[in-house]
Amino acid sequence: MKRWLGAAVLGLALLGSAQAAIDTYEFASDAERERYRTLVEELRCPKCQNQNIADSDAPIAMDLRAQIFRMLEEGKSNEQIIEFLVSRYGDFVLYKPPVTARTLLLWYGPAALLVGGFVLLGVIVLRRRGKRSAAPEGLSTDEQQRLAALLNQQPANQQPANQPPVDNKD
Repeated sequence: MKRWLGAAVLGLALLGSAQAAIDTYEFASDAERERYRTLVEELRCPKCQNQNIADSDAPIAMDLRAQIFRMLEEGKSNEQIIEFLVSRYGDFVLYKPPVTARTLLLWYGPAALLVGGFVLLGVIVLRRRGKRSAAPEGLSTDEQQRLAALLNQQPANQQPANQPPVDNKD
């Protein structure tokens, strides 16, 4: 009984994965098939964050693959197909968005942050080296006189450091 139940559960699980659509398109030539493959691998799925249209199982990716196939059948160029998709979904569908005023931060922001981090690290290292290498200057004559005066003033119950202690038990 357990075997039948296990087989039924496994069958239902496999049935769910068997319903995944597999695109089968008939192309007029191998060159057209290669153009299709290139396009669906270059374009990003609008729903899936980092997956191309070829690898995505999202319904929108399936629709886009069908749309690309239809446009290829109509004789449109790769640029026309890409322009159509960008007009509908924006630069997000491109893995390599164009360098424009809107995408400057996207293209050069990481490099600017990296350079800024190295500059900051260099400034910190140079400041620390500067503090270590700055030798303490000697005391001025006024400071030396004050230090000598302070050292000569000792409390009455303390003996100078260079004399032995006096025994006053007589």
